Amino acid sequence: MGDFLNFLQNNLADFWTYTGFYNATVGHVVMILVGIFFIYLAVAKEFEPMLLIPIGFGILVGNIPFNLDAGLQVGIYEEGSVLNILYQGVTSGWYPPLIFLGIGAMTDFSALISNPKLMLIGAAAQFGIFGAYIAALWLGFDPMQAASIGIIGGADGPTAIFLSSKLAPNLMGAIAVSAYSYMALVPVIQPPVMRLLTTKKERLIRMKTPRAVSHTEKVMFPIVGLLLTCFLVPSGLPLLGMLFFGNLLKESGVTRRLAETARGPLIDTITMLLGLTVGASTQASEFLTWDSLKIFALGAFSFIVATASGVLFVKIFNLMLKKDDKINPLIGNAGVSAVPDSARISQIVGAEYDPGNYLLMHAMGPNVAGVIGSAVAAGVLLGFLV
Repeated sequence: MGDFLNFLQNNLADFWTYTGFYNATVGHVVMILVGIFFIYLAVAKEFEPMLLIPIGFGILVGNIPFNLDAGLQVGIYEEGSVLNILYQGVTSGWYPPLIFLGIGAMTDFSALISNPKLMLIGAAAQFGIFGAYIAALWLGFDPMQAASIGIIGGADGPTAIFLSSKLAPNLMGAIAVSAYSYMALVPVIQPPVMRLLTTKKERLIRMKTPRAVSHTEKVMFPIVGLLLTCFLVPSGLPLLGMLFFGNLLKESGVTRRLAETARGPLIDTITMLLGLTVGASTQASEFLTWDSLKIFALGAFSFIVATASGVLFVKIFNLMLKKDDKINPLIGNAGVSAVPDSARISQIVGAEYDPGNYLLMHAMGPNVAGVIGSAVAAGVLLGFLV
């Protein structure tokens, strides 16, 4: 009996060393609370639930403590584990192009085609990317890391993941979570900036109804868009190529099944896997560093600068336009590529001052231009730094 009790005691002692309770650290507890907070924001506040629930739950999965020396092959950084295999879609950079395929298949570029000058707003908003790039260099990050951090200002999670997988894989977890966090916080961050930089008179500007766009124009746009952008920035081909391909599937009118698959089951599946694995990559030992805090601060800075740049550009641009052609600067915030959330914010803030002023259809122009702009900016940075 004594031998049996000793055997049982030793086995229980060994079992205890394998449990999460034994291996837990303060860092694990902090990250688990962060994951629960993300899920709370998604469920209670409905902040980008399609993104924050997978990421939040992924943070919980990635911060379950276990004995690293046991060779269990369950962690995301353990080669050969299931999570590690799924995470290769992030580290190898093939999740983001597939998401861009789905975005293209669900995007209507009519607002941009009918009023091409709105493309300039999307371009102006990318100033946040390069502003954050300079700030990151000043804080001591190397050029490749600074470029990956700066792309957060485009409010484009897939682009941020794609670029950081190429330039700064060691910072990818913090960059991805930061990018998606600020995308989710669009309704919180953008309205104060928009109100601060505009006057009541400017907020009441009513824009001309966009002209009708023909089917031929819609079909030609992804073809011309691909050739123009990728001849200019070939390094943006993985993202821009898939974006315009998805849009051609939608607008051709003869590949409806393919378009529905791209914007439905495909993008939903990839979004789940990407969110879960990005969240799981935020293991406390890898994530809780001073660099992560700097990245979150720079991400907020770049997002605010991008929003302000879009609004201020419209104000300056209006000085060169005739009275009947002026643009409401409240759509300047939509130059970031958080589609369609930032366009909705343009509508919501505009309706506060003039309930009959429908800005959403106009804001979608710079919004979809921002998607193209952030991908082009990523291609420029990738081309210069690799």
